[in-house]
Amino acid sequence: MRFCKRCLYPENHPLNITFDDEGICSGCRVHEEKDTLDWALRGEKLKSILDTYRNTSGNNYDCIIPVSGARDSYFIVHTIKHVYGMNPLLVTYNKQYNTAVGIRNLANLRIQFDCDIMTLTVNPETVKKITRATMHKMGSIYWHCLAGQTVYPVQVAVKFKIPLIIWGAHQGIDQVGMFSHLDEVEMTRKYRKEHDLMGYEAEDLLDDDLDFIREDDIVQYIYPVDKEIEQVGVRGIHLNNYIRWDSKAQHEAMIKLYGYESAPQTRTFDTYNDVDCWNYSDVHDYIKYVKHGYSKVTDHACREIRLRRMRREQGINLVNQYTSIAPKNLQLFLNWMGITETAFHVIIDQHRNPEIWKRNDDWKWTLKNKNKFESEHIDSASSLPIAEPWKDFVITPVKKSTDSEEQYILIGKGYHE
Repeated sequence: MRFCKRCLYPENHPLNITFDDEGICSGCRVHEEKDTLDWALRGEKLKSILDTYRNTSGNNYDCIIPVSGARDSYFIVHTIKHVYGMNPLLVTYNKQYNTAVGIRNLANLRIQFDCDIMTLTVNPETVKKITRATMHKMGSIYWHCLAGQTVYPVQVAVKFKIPLIIWGAHQGIDQVGMFSHLDEVEMTRKYRKEHDLMGYEAEDLLDDDLDFIREDDIVQYIYPVDKEIEQVGVRGIHLNNYIRWDSKAQHEAMIKLYGYESAPQTRTFDTYNDVDCWNYSDVHDYIKYVKHGYSKVTDHACREIRLRRMRREQGINLVNQYTSIAPKNLQLFLNWMGITETAFHVIIDQHRNPEIWKRNDDWKWTLKNKNKFESEHIDSASSLPIAEPWKDFVITPVKKSTDSEEQYILIGKGYHE
């Protein structure tokens, strides 16, 4: 298994990473554009795009922004509303694995930005049925979240005739350099299916014999047909093509401006992203490790190495520290799903990659190349110079909550000062 000599990504990255003759991955090479592009000029290009979609009649919204109780929602809404003066409609898919922190962040987002917001909450029993199917088919407990988050904004755009959807960072650019920033790649149904949804559209679940998925179970996850999209002229742009993307710096600005709330995560040092979900950096991340041999902490370490805040050696130490931590919220998921831990592992182990895992003498799973990073020579010529001293991610004070801290929150009341 090869690993990038600059960051820590392996060659089996699910987004099809490539390596050049120097052993540097495509993600690192495209990331170099962040230090060479004229971002002021790109900001002007973004302004020109946004001006095209301003609703001058005042009878509709200017654009749609998908939001959640975490990630870059605050930064995107702040940029579009306060920097560029747009009137956005916010939309959110209820992932149902909601934490109290996420509910408070989403409530605070509504208050701070004074925007209209639409929420889709699918029947929890339907979501459980779909999750059982996707666990068997693709080893995913998060498919419904990814499907809902990427389709609901498009459905709303078609229904209310709002052509422009504004997303944050395009994962294919920021992680693996699938595209250049200059390509200005936009939202496509093809990319969504092949990468976000692991090759499965909602309709592909209908042939599941185990959970008897019916058409009325998937209606909320069906992508609008091309004719509907063309009639409205729906397009989705990604801000990281026009703004130098730095998730850590962006979150810290939002903490100061709006009181965004962070929280410790089980399997990574990043306390800003995905604090709205019990599972993303926990059970879901453990499954990612089972399937691909690396986990979310690798994504975060690679990002910090490329932004020249972290040396590769430090990233290796953090990956080794967090990757071995067991998910602490598994029982919560098992209770929600109504399955045993044994059944969970039997299902997930069917998706374990045999190229990177093997059974040891005690019949326990172990990585074939367990000391993959330690055995590699650190090539100083491939390393980037540190641009700023490393500072730990901030843990914000916990606000008063009206919601339970120890269970998924389907519909939350938020918080009060």
